Amino acid sequence: MAAFRGRWAAALMVASITGSVFVPGQAVASPIGIPADFNGDGYRDVALPAPAATVSGKKGAGAVVVLYGSANRVSAQKRVVITQDTTGVPGAAETDDFFGAATAFADLNKDGYADLIVGTPFEDNGSTADAGAVTVLWGGRRGLSKATTLRTPVAEGARYGLDVAAFPQGKSFARVLAGGWDGSVLYGGPFGTSTAPGGAPALVQNDRSTPSLAHVALGDLDGDGRPERVLSTVRLGGRSGGDVLVDHDPNASYAPQQGGDGLVAAVGDINGDGYGDLVAGDPDDAHATAADGSLGGRISIWYGSKSGVSATASPVRVDQSTTGVPGAAERNDDFGSSLTVTDLNRDGLADIVVGAPGEAIGTKRDAGAVTVIPGRRSGTPGNGSYTITQDTANVPGRSESGDEFGSSLTVGDLDKDGRPELIVGGGGEDGYRGAVWVLPGGTTRPATDNTAMITAKALDLKGDFVDLGADTAS
Repeated sequence: MAAFRGRWAAALMVASITGSVFVPGQAVASPIGIPADFNGDGYRDVALPAPAATVSGKKGAGAVVVLYGSANRVSAQKRVVITQDTTGVPGAAETDDFFGAATAFADLNKDGYADLIVGTPFEDNGSTADAGAVTVLWGGRRGLSKATTLRTPVAEGARYGLDVAAFPQGKSFARVLAGGWDGSVLYGGPFGTSTAPGGAPALVQNDRSTPSLAHVALGDLDGDGRPERVLSTVRLGGRSGGDVLVDHDPNASYAPQQGGDGLVAAVGDINGDGYGDLVAGDPDDAHATAADGSLGGRISIWYGSKSGVSATASPVRVDQSTTGVPGAAERNDDFGSSLTVTDLNRDGLADIVVGAPGEAIGTKRDAGAVTVIPGRRSGTPGNGSYTITQDTANVPGRSESGDEFGSSLTVGDLDKDGRPELIVGGGGEDGYRGAVWVLPGGTTRPATDNTAMITAKALDLKGDFVDLGADTAS
């Protein structure tokens, strides 16, 4: 399957699911969605994508494993597995559909329960192969139950659902954005559970004028309460990454952000001025023939304002050679493969959390690391940064070659103490079956005491690693 690659690794296999189940950590998508309360009990739940799962003998049919939250955060014991064979979910589990390739959440129908949006990029639409599909699993008192398929354009190889993003209710209806090799589709409300598969909501925009997309995001960059669309294309023309576009108009000239490539992006207020800032991860090493990229990877920051972000403004660039950022810039670190933006130390400034799954720890290649870069009101972020690895005190396990700790990242307050937990995926852990670490929120940074490590082995599961072998992420 050419749309996936590399840092997708097996993590969870449950019930009737056999074979590999993945918590992906590559730059195509932000694979572990932000935690959300699907059952309305006041605790956020974690949805782990498992797109390579074998379901009822069908390899790569895909699944989503939901860990329901509690006062003790999340554990392997309180889980539900959802596939296309689950009652109420449209379609059927089929070989290489990759249900769960990407997830996002928002309360789309305003009923007080978070809803889960799931991408299935290799779903056929009738006789049209790999058209892709986007499914909404509706939250409720009993958790995620019935589902609706959103309408996507029908085109062979379009692969809608390679990535999905959502934006909550603001000054307008919630928004859902789906990306694929054929471009992007933006959905607007009203959303409703009674909507028949393939029906409303209306498409706000169908943008097929961009190169194939690696990642999509929604974020408010101008403070008006409405989201801007952020599109990251696949690698282009021998460069280290792809174009990053903000609110691209398919009827206007093609105008990507200047001065920085990217494969994955996130939005948050890093300098505390009230406007969301755009951060793009560019994990590849610089190419000798092109003036882009940084040794070991980098991130680029465009600051928001009342007029949003300027496409022609030069970004602020941060890599492992930036003052205050620990470690050293080394080839194949993959710094920027995954990222999330949130206020971990609760100082009113969003911090940038960056995964470097290719980071060597001593002589252990690709052991992986996560770096937290605190927000800063002025100047280049970097001072006060710190790194977390499996060798950090009280983090379960130990750094080993190929663990790829940091291949995926997300954050969310799971136990309602006001301190967001940091959730880290390691795609290569346990012989590429994978693992997820839940680091409790702390006063000024994530605490490592009582860190939970969730593995396939902990679930008494079996499965083999499957290399998807694509080339859109490293």
